[in-house]
Amino acid sequence: MTTATLPVPGTARGGRPFRPRHELRAVHALVHRDLLRLAGQPVHTALTLLHPLLYLFVLGGGLATLIPRSSLGVDYRVYLFPGMLMMTVQMPAITVGVRLITDRESGYLRELLMAPVNRSTLLLGNCLGGTLVAAVQGALLLGLAGAVGLPYDPPLLLLLLGGMLLSSFTLTALALALAVTLRRAEMFHMLLGLVMTPLLFLSGAFFPLDAMPGWARALAGVNPLAHGVDLLRRCIALRVPDGATAGGIEWFGRQPPLLLEAGLLFAAGALALGWAAHRFGRPE
Repeated sequence: MTTATLPVPGTARGGRPFRPRHELRAVHALVHRDLLRLAGQPVHTALTLLHPLLYLFVLGGGLATLIPRSSLGVDYRVYLFPGMLMMTVQMPAITVGVRLITDRESGYLRELLMAPVNRSTLLLGNCLGGTLVAAVQGALLLGLAGAVGLPYDPPLLLLLLGGMLLSSFTLTALALALAVTLRRAEMFHMLLGLVMTPLLFLSGAFFPLDAMPGWARALAGVNPLAHGVDLLRRCIALRVPDGATAGGIEWFGRQPPLLLEAGLLFAAGALALGWAAHRFGRPE
């Protein structure tokens, strides 16, 4: 006769004890590792910022003389600035997914999984570390707000920083959800090459969404980059009286409430992270 084994209180699935203090220490260690890596790679950070800077000051400076202010509601460089902030946080967020795959291929991930913490904790640490790194790099570009004509208004800067944190979290969670599904870094890079550029151009970063055909506006409605860019633009409009722009996200001809749009962006990231944790929790 067999006897059913009851789970011991405080024990996670798989027999590994759940100790909140150890889990938090693991998350802190992973976040600290990513921040140390960022501090130790100043050249890499500068190269990451180079691309959006070229768009902002070369492309934006040239098109600002050709695109009338009346068509956008603001100077083109002000219009372009939220899109470049999103471009800046996008690359570090995606890098987290690439690193997870390369760690699996190199065997480092297997060693990391031997730590006496839950797998979902390790994934959460990677997500939060990537989110902070992306937001820090975005904050560096945010320091150039005055160069495009935006005021150094503390509430405005805090709103934009909060919007970048939220967008970074969602993009990092989506990258991890893709990374736990794929097994090879080459496939991950190929898929990113196919989807990231179209998603960026369908985000309203470079031109208003209402200038796009109907099918493109429909795709923008489910594009996390579009919601991130729109959120940053609306944050600017809250603090700058003449900072409202045309052609943002609309539902049935009206803009959604700002808090609802932010909540949906967070919910998308939370769902992606939860699904990634479920997949990552399976034995290798």
